[in-house]
Amino acid sequence: MTLTEHRFRRWPWWEALSAFALVSAMLLALGVHFAATSEALPCLFTGSAGCSGSGGSDLKGPLSTRGRYIVDANGNRVKLQSGNWHGSSGTWNGSGDDEDPANNQGGEVGHRAPLGLERVSMDKLVKDFKALGLNSIRLPFSNEMISDDRPVKGLTANPSLNGLKPLQVYDRAVQALTDAGLGVILNNHTTTTKWCCSNDGNEFWNSGQSTGKWVDDWAFMAARYKGNPGVIGADLRNEIRRTTWNDPNVGWGDDQDWEAASRQAGDRILTTANPNLLIMIEGLNWTGIPSDLFPHERPMLKPQAWLSSTLTRSHKVVYSAHFYGYIGPNHTGATGLGETHDTRFREMSRDDLFRSMDELAGYVATTPDKHFTAPVWVSEFGVGTQSSDQDKAWFANMVDYLISRDLDWAYWPIVGYQTPDQGDNWGLLRYAADGNLSSVTSNGGDWRGGYFRRLVGEKGKSGQVAPVRAWSMLYGTNSDHNASLRAGNDWDSGATKMVCPDDQRLVGISATGRRGLCTDSNEGDLWKPGTLANKVSEEKVDTDWANGFTKYQCQTGQFMIGYSLNGGGMSAILCAPGRIPLAGAGRTVWDDKGDNRPASGEGGDYANNHYKGQCNSDEYAAGIGFSWANARAGHPDALYCRKLK
Repeated sequence: MTLTEHRFRRWPWWEALSAFALVSAMLLALGVHFAATSEALPCLFTGSAGCSGSGGSDLKGPLSTRGRYIVDANGNRVKLQSGNWHGSSGTWNGSGDDEDPANNQGGEVGHRAPLGLERVSMDKLVKDFKALGLNSIRLPFSNEMISDDRPVKGLTANPSLNGLKPLQVYDRAVQALTDAGLGVILNNHTTTTKWCCSNDGNEFWNSGQSTGKWVDDWAFMAARYKGNPGVIGADLRNEIRRTTWNDPNVGWGDDQDWEAASRQAGDRILTTANPNLLIMIEGLNWTGIPSDLFPHERPMLKPQAWLSSTLTRSHKVVYSAHFYGYIGPNHTGATGLGETHDTRFREMSRDDLFRSMDELAGYVATTPDKHFTAPVWVSEFGVGTQSSDQDKAWFANMVDYLISRDLDWAYWPIVGYQTPDQGDNWGLLRYAADGNLSSVTSNGGDWRGGYFRRLVGEKGKSGQVAPVRAWSMLYGTNSDHNASLRAGNDWDSGATKMVCPDDQRLVGISATGRRGLCTDSNEGDLWKPGTLANKVSEEKVDTDWANGFTKYQCQTGQFMIGYSLNGGGMSAILCAPGRIPLAGAGRTVWDDKGDNRPASGEGGDYANNHYKGQCNSDEYAAGIGFSWANARAGHPDALYCRKLK
């Protein structure tokens, strides 16, 4: 990592560890609501006449997803071409006077507000953002910012903002951006208002605060901008990574479980605060001790292949990942203390780089018809004006990758300072003390200009996106996974409950592991409007579809949306009345001795390392069979599948 990279990006947490802490860690490891009516959305596509999408029809909110694409309420593709406007989450390095440039990253003082407001008017900054061709802004904030009562000062070019609280300045930025037709994605970057990302107490969502406090803060922020349709997303947390002692995980059920926390926050936002938002979920940034002696990696979105996110409202999840040339799939990005001798992205051949980024993130968007299929937003990538030939080659390849995979993206950062060309030379827009601008798109001396203009110019798929069937996995290994808004949360008290979102039906179960697969294939939302689900916990069948086994079956005309377990044994199933006649031919699918799933692999492996039974896409699950005899322990051993028509 060059000195320039150090000055710009982040002092990695591993370099902030003292030698003592690192050695100690090594020894320890050794054992020693969708809107009722569509709202006109601001013009997300800059340069499009009348705020129209490429299909010619006005973009309408709220946004949602169809398979790998983000779409508006009319089904038109909306590609996020974003930039990061940092500062509200902090530029202070953590010691000394936070108004002293010497104590701020790259000498750039944000004054606990979006960077640049001390040199350029808010209106000018926003116009410059649009001139770049951006259609959306990732706007970082800290939890501390929400309750910070200290008046903001030092915003010389925007004197009306001085004296306001940081949250009020953030409000003004959100309004200015959305008034100009730019979409805003709220980003919880840090807990404290300081520069990210060292070993600074900001590693986890619950670093320095409880998960409950973090979720409450998200509910507050999401509700605060509910009346502004230009606020389109909630990016739940930035770069979740190892602390000195602990790794984050996915699916373990403890205080470091990112899947559980992101589900809790996402559901809270969508059910009580602002149902119109997209929920952006970033992968794990780093796990493992940063030493060649121990396992370590940058998992990103690899875990989503076996544990994807299912929220109480379908078609709302967007996954995100960060890529920089100086890091790698197993490289910390550090030099010296904390450096590992693995390959950095900039050291890879073009083919190897593409393959690695596909494995880490891209596959989520490019693999269709799976429970994990979703849009991928590369919410951070970037490079400086003063870069080596190796970095320049990486950036060219990175731009080619984003275009070839048609991914959504957000450059880091938009704003930097120059005096005349110093400070943060990574910024797309670099302002001198007198406000003079050097832009990546207008300065012939900026080698990045051609690549960036090409990236902005490539819109990828546009216009209408054809509807695709959705798949969602249920994960009840550690707690209830009730993704239904209409089914009562405690419909089977004392049991672990797994229930599909209201617009999907259950089609797959696992013998062990408390998993399930839901879909809307063929018939979409099958639940008859205005009706409630009912619990079935005794045998009432119309045919013996699993001889010798106890069978819980939905009555004719109903379909299964969930099931519950006491321990590993069956407790009940949950059935909902169909909006179409349901009395198709039935068959039994066994999962007691292996996988029994469609040969197509549709939906994907929703219960990795567990036996599974799955109905076909033109069927619905109508019952579960189980037995307590012969050491079967009441596991769900048989699935009764019936034709939709």
